[in-house]
Amino acid sequence: MAHLRSRRRLALAVPVVLSLTASLGFLPVAASAAEPTVSAAPAADGPNLAYVVNTKSTDRHTIGAVTKAISKAGGTVVITYRKLGVIVVHSANPSFGAQIRAAHGVRSAGATRTTPLVAAGTTDEGAADYLTAAEAAKVEAASAKTPDSEPLEADQWDLRSIGADKAAKINPGSRNVTVAVIDTGVDDTHPDLAPNFSAAQSANCVGGVADTSPGAWRPYKAEDYHGTHVAGEIAAARNGIGVAGVAPGVKVSGIKVSDPNNGLFYPESVVCAFVFAADHGVEITNNSYYVDPWLYNCMDDPDQRAIVDAVNRAQLYAQKKGTLNLASAGNSSHDLASDAIVDDTSPDDSPPVPRTIDPHECFDVPTMLPGVVTVSATGVDNVKSYYSTYGDGVIDIAAPGGDRKYQIPDTPSKNGRILSTMPNGEYGFLQGTSMASPHAAGVAALLKSKHPWATPAQLQALLKVQANNPGCPVSYDQDGDGTQDAVCEGGKRVNGFFGFGIVDALRAVK
Repeated sequence: MAHLRSRRRLALAVPVVLSLTASLGFLPVAASAAEPTVSAAPAADGPNLAYVVNTKSTDRHTIGAVTKAISKAGGTVVITYRKLGVIVVHSANPSFGAQIRAAHGVRSAGATRTTPLVAAGTTDEGAADYLTAAEAAKVEAASAKTPDSEPLEADQWDLRSIGADKAAKINPGSRNVTVAVIDTGVDDTHPDLAPNFSAAQSANCVGGVADTSPGAWRPYKAEDYHGTHVAGEIAAARNGIGVAGVAPGVKVSGIKVSDPNNGLFYPESVVCAFVFAADHGVEITNNSYYVDPWLYNCMDDPDQRAIVDAVNRAQLYAQKKGTLNLASAGNSSHDLASDAIVDDTSPDDSPPVPRTIDPHECFDVPTMLPGVVTVSATGVDNVKSYYSTYGDGVIDIAAPGGDRKYQIPDTPSKNGRILSTMPNGEYGFLQGTSMASPHAAGVAALLKSKHPWATPAQLQALLKVQANNPGCPVSYDQDGDGTQDAVCEGGKRVNGFFGFGIVDALRAVK
């Protein structure tokens, strides 16, 4: 998978977030339905590129004028989000971006990819390790020794590390709370997910237009397992089958945004996902990916600036509608509080061009957007996972994401990664900040269950209050070569490795 949060993700300190909001110069005013309008016009012939065009105002006159300018510049409108002032466009005109940016009423506009469209990435670290029948039998025997345990729960060190097993006995979460997994799709036929799946809040948003036909939200193939794994970490039911989620009593939905040809998460698909989630009453979204094709979107580049603008409008719209958005911090072990980071992976849909970026001017989307909760990863020893991105004033909270190298649990499988659901009724281990974010989303769902009237900002504050911060380690030389692998800055209350601390499901429900 190209950019799943095994991919890397960034978050900003509050002052940077505020400056980002100011630099964009646009905050959606209305919180009513986004009123998307889908164009029936055919796409232009030839090698198209997709664009997002962001208007200066959302009034009918401005939208109409920009729409006419798009047509005049050789663009075809795919969908218009009127309340956001975001228009998704396809065009084969190589000068379309420059022409439309000069049009009256356009604030920003740019291509969302660097290669042509063809007939239509995450943050997990490494390939999946499926649980075999023989291994499962061993785990089931160990699990049976603990009353009221799920068959494979003995391998779920992550639940115990944040008290989720005990929390489930007090409050497993409310059916009135839904967590939407914006990802590669969710296999709702899995026996551990079916009891809690909300089809009415699920869709396929690939290309920017929501498809709610039955099953449209499911993964294309078994290899697109990322979203199903994430969904199980959040809300796998305690039903005597397989594993358990952090919040086994809440509902989970799937909003698929991964391109079927290359697995990438393009901006127009993510814009659609945030709007769909907000308009369908989703309380929490989990975002274990970064928006392709740029790991960091720099504001001095017109295309990248337009991507930041469009996705930010959509996620702010969701926040205004009452949705809390969480995102994984990334797996590059980057220090997001530094002044310079080498990005040698962008763009990821064509040959990358290495560059050095300033994370105060170039943003990982959606992780570094205002109000998004940024989550780093830990292992069984409550130490930062070796791959996890970090940064003082950037990371909000931490959660179990797994660590197969340096933090090995005393479980039947001795596997330091996270065990969860996989397509076709299977189970497997994955690690990454992709796995950390859904653990935090599960705790957020428990908090929302207990405090149903809490706003997204209040929920974020509650997440930080219930967290436990181990503080910066004296040394972080994981491989023992005498060199620090990362430097933790900050104090006991807030620091670059854990933010405000590691989430605690038991404290959340007490």
